[in-house]
Amino acid sequence: MTTRRINHIFQPDGKALIVALDHGLIDGPARGLENPTTVLAQIVAGGADAILTSYGVATRFAREIAPLGLILRLDGGGTKLGDMGPGSQFYTIEDALRLGADAVAVSAFPGAPEEEATLRTLAKVVGRAHRWSLPVMGEMVPGGFDSGPEYRTAESIAISARVAAELGADWVKIPYAEGFDQVTATCYVPAVMLGGARKGDERKMLATIRTALDVGARGVAIGRNIFQADDPAAMTAAIAALIHADATVDEALALL
Repeated sequence: MTTRRINHIFQPDGKALIVALDHGLIDGPARGLENPTTVLAQIVAGGADAILTSYGVATRFAREIAPLGLILRLDGGGTKLGDMGPGSQFYTIEDALRLGADAVAVSAFPGAPEEEATLRTLAKVVGRAHRWSLPVMGEMVPGGFDSGPEYRTAESIAISARVAAELGADWVKIPYAEGFDQVTATCYVPAVMLGGARKGDERKMLATIRTALDVGARGVAIGRNIFQADDPAAMTAAIAALIHADATVDEALALL
């Protein structure tokens, strides 16, 4: 994989703070994303490395995105108004290249009814992207986004992460669970922790990130817990300090 594109996302320390801003594909004008110009300026000021976003945002806000690595989401799962299942591919590798994306992302759901379809999509995207030396992030969510705790175990997450690596993903975005060291020890590509639903407890969230980093996570891909924070720039800076400055939780909290 080309070093230039990877280095727009992962910094010299091998870690990345990716801000997920693709929620509008499902939620429309989600709280905190009503005006992309505002939140993009805030996360740039806070020290984000890259964003995961939609074709529309990447197209209309190219100037604001310019300081960041760009990961373009190729797939989607319908809106919150309908009942379309997840895993449909909307955009192509050529679309991503035309926008100057540094990487693309697709989701897969091991253990869910959509397992086969989403794994096939991931494999197809990897094969086509790698023809152009375009990296692929596999977002692996065992059981699906609304799955119960039986799917959110270290074993299930480790299986899902390793499957993504075996299918050729260049790195994986995965949920956190107790025993996360089992995940990072058995996945031979970088693993970044996804943020999930808005948690509200800032100390707890930062402590989880600190623990994940300490056992081998190579960064995070977090959305709502940044763009719905009281001060998105400060929250970005706090998480960046954990990732790139090896800050303690108390040191990160002091930046809020």
